[in-house]
Amino acid sequence: MSKISDYPFSFSIVRNYVVFTFKRYYSEYIVLGRENIPTDCPVIFAPNHINALMDAIAIHSIAPYKVPVIFLARADIFNNKKSAQLLKSAKILPAFRMRDGMENLSKNNEVFEQCVEILHKNKILGIMPEGSQGEQQKIRPLVKGIFRIAFAAQQKYDIQPKVKIVPVGIDYGDLIKYGKHIIINIGKPIEVSEYMESYNENPVATTNEIKDRLRFDLNSLSLDFTTENYYECFRTITEVANTDFVKKLKLADNTVTRFIARQEIAKRLTALEKTKPEKIKKLDVLAKNYVGLLVKTNLRSWVFDQSPFKTKSIILEGLLLFLTFPFFVYGFISNFIPFFIPVYIRKFVLKAQYEGFFSSLQFVTGIFSFPIFYLMQTILFYNLTGTPLWLSLLFFITQYPFGKLAIKWNGIAKKFMAKIRFIRLKHKKSFELIQAQNVREQIIRMIS
Repeated sequence: MSKISDYPFSFSIVRNYVVFTFKRYYSEYIVLGRENIPTDCPVIFAPNHINALMDAIAIHSIAPYKVPVIFLARADIFNNKKSAQLLKSAKILPAFRMRDGMENLSKNNEVFEQCVEILHKNKILGIMPEGSQGEQQKIRPLVKGIFRIAFAAQQKYDIQPKVKIVPVGIDYGDLIKYGKHIIINIGKPIEVSEYMESYNENPVATTNEIKDRLRFDLNSLSLDFTTENYYECFRTITEVANTDFVKKLKLADNTVTRFIARQEIAKRLTALEKTKPEKIKKLDVLAKNYVGLLVKTNLRSWVFDQSPFKTKSIILEGLLLFLTFPFFVYGFISNFIPFFIPVYIRKFVLKAQYEGFFSSLQFVTGIFSFPIFYLMQTILFYNLTGTPLWLSLLFFITQYPFGKLAIKWNGIAKKFMAKIRFIRLKHKKSFELIQAQNVREQIIRMIS
């Protein structure tokens, strides 16, 4: 009978396909700190948790080749027998929480023993140390299960370096939309052996110490808005000041440097909330005012970053959109069903309400719907048009890249129309536009 730590061929095929499609779900798949992944030793990956299944797949995508990652997930999703079998085949074990009933907590002992055995085989565990998911970009309180497993596995090696906890920060360009970026930021491993002597003397204090260490690392690897009262304010100001901080930090403008700048802004806002609460209150009022003005002008914050717009560049951009419109039409028509079926299922069949599950549901549906519909459309194309087989194969191959092109074209077209709106409002000397620019400048001055 196969064990959960085995790596059967069937699992390899599924994992490789899922990771392959996962990397293409995002416009930019960026991994930082890959050199921090240990080899030939027990490893526990500990990522922040804001995006359901996508967080777990992100960890699979960075794991060493042919080494399975066994995850722990909340026990209630194992209640259905068929679901439990499927989850086990996906190498997921149940973790019981207080909400699952006090009588079930003892079942964790067996699961944790299994986890220790997995680590002793130099395999990899994936444990979300926050214990639950939240769509807000903040590190929630860490639970103790990951540390209990780590210390239990390290007992075998005492103070000899062996078991390692690897913190991972995951940043998404958007929790829902396809075609945005993902940054997987891998931190330096936490060597559990360094805590063993003090753990043997005082387990509670040492657990709290290593927990604080992991929380600090996750904070430095992700975007952590550590606020209880001003979350939306922090988000808005981070977006407003992003470009300005990239320049202040003297960084080249790209996805990674914009992430670094957002982290810096978040740290500054956190410090202000602690030391100058009145200033944060004022910023909160300004941020709400700014968001309201964006709604009234039907603009996004990036427009102000990129303005002023040169007439020549606007004309060239419009001409390029016009010339490439036929490619958009082909990509849109050939991809309408596979691209929108996952969204339809998520909205109207599953009726999911929690945004943190949206992209996971759409992705899982898509990995089945895309190849099926592409194959069906190719067969229909071949039979209805009577074209040569090679042309039908060409149609099959071009469907997906032209679908991505259509989505990119649509995004550029929307930005183009936003630029036109901005120019029109500026020409009319719109009061709301002038107000939005003034408020924006106030916000940037206050946190600079």
